[in-house]
Amino acid sequence: MKVVCAYLLAVLGGNESPSAADIKTILGSVGVEADAANVDKLLGELAGKDLAELIKEGTEKLASVPSGGGGGGAAPAAGGGGGGGAAAAKAPEPEPEEEEEDM
Repeated sequence: MKVVCAYLLAVLGGNESPSAADIKTILGSVGVEADAANVDKLLGELAGKDLAELIKEGTEKLASVPSGGGGGGAAPAAGGGGGGGAAAAKAPEPEPEEEEEDM
């Protein structure tokens, strides 16, 4: 993930085609050592591809993934009875904590 972020920073900084050295320099500037295998793999997979198009495709793929739930219904609406406002407005007082006794 660090390598991807460094790649994105380089592209956003104006370098349309960052090299492995560019990515290693970015990561090194914050004290992170870049794994050459990960850098080479990323550069190989992104070679010749438009970053904006990759982001668009990724967003579409994420939108199609179910994000859990699905079976639960909505919570019932609160009853709206009028009147009795004074009794409902009074909050219950917390019970005082009992002191520990030495035995």
